[in-house]
Amino acid sequence: MPIALFALTLSAFAIGTTEFVIVGLVPTIALDLGVSLPSAGLLVSLYALGVAIGAPVLTALTGRWNRKLVLLSLMALFILGNLLAWMAPNYGSLITARILTGLAHGVFFSIGSTIATSLVAKDKEASAIAIMFTGLTVALVTGVPLGTFIGQTFGWRATFLIVAALGAIALVGSALLVPKNLKQSVPASLSQQLQVLTHPRLLLVYAMTAIGYGGTFTAFTYLTPILEDVTGFASGMVSLLLLVYGVSVATGNIWGGELADRLGPTSALYIIFGGLAAIMFALTFSAHYPIAAVITLLVWGAFAFGNVPGLQVYVVQLAERYTPHSVDVASGLNIAAFNIGIAGGAWLGGHIVEDMGLMSTPWIGGLIVLSALMLTRISAALDSRSPIPA
Repeated sequence: MPIALFALTLSAFAIGTTEFVIVGLVPTIALDLGVSLPSAGLLVSLYALGVAIGAPVLTALTGRWNRKLVLLSLMALFILGNLLAWMAPNYGSLITARILTGLAHGVFFSIGSTIATSLVAKDKEASAIAIMFTGLTVALVTGVPLGTFIGQTFGWRATFLIVAALGAIALVGSALLVPKNLKQSVPASLSQQLQVLTHPRLLLVYAMTAIGYGGTFTAFTYLTPILEDVTGFASGMVSLLLLVYGVSVATGNIWGGELADRLGPTSALYIIFGGLAAIMFALTFSAHYPIAAVITLLVWGAFAFGNVPGLQVYVVQLAERYTPHSVDVASGLNIAAFNIGIAGGAWLGGHIVEDMGLMSTPWIGGLIVLSALMLTRISAALDSRSPIPA
């Protein structure tokens, strides 16, 4: 794989750490800032809202910019956002910092996906996206558990300072490794960009993405309190379990990319969405027993992010066919859809925790994932009438 792809992975690691580390810090932040558990969980939703806004809007606005310049600019914005979170004196200022950081996240994964696919042969596109998104999963393996440990030991603000330092390393890596002459699409006109927002085939995939991810984050946002309050693990053990979960996620992400390359995106998504729903239903019962909970966590990790390569390459394929002048914007909107799902799932999870209790989040999340599976079947049926060219 081209070395530029690994530069993207390095940046994805820094961004992934700041996105997901908040899951491990929800109880710590809630206690320190004197807010409720659902209010602290809302920081996940608001970050995702920043991504959802930043992905399509800033991708479109920077369409004429050199791709490398965009990458370096957004990494600088990412560093600034994390430094503001480190210095945040209260809940409101932390919200502002999280939204700002989310804006950088959205643009990165929008243009990063199209850059990744342009660097490899057609039959390796899903694998290329999977490698880039491995930065996210490696963040789950190392960044999130380590960040959680740092936050629990030295205070949550220290975590954001460390993440800012990671962003600086990623900025240097991108400056050194990413080539200047990256392939760049002709900037789309406003009318062409609006086609992406209105084309029914693309809207269907965005719905698959948002609902599938929303189901996962309904429970994942509150994984730490589930493991502490329901399963009975100490906070130190939870950090270790997040590490184990992250290893499983990393494996599942690569597997999901290979599966999408081999079977095609929709066939791979059948398997992944089906398995994900089943394991979330199982967590409803297994969370009460430590050994069963750990086993369930391992399997959940293998499925939780395995859908990312298939969903992202699928929307790029459809955009190349139906809106060829707006592939970057289409990719950006799918990143927005991922994060609308995260925001909605985290928000819904907070209401479920307040009204029904922690252990209602897994089974309700499983039902939501089954809805994404149904939408995938509809999209595949439409493909069968008019197949996507290989």
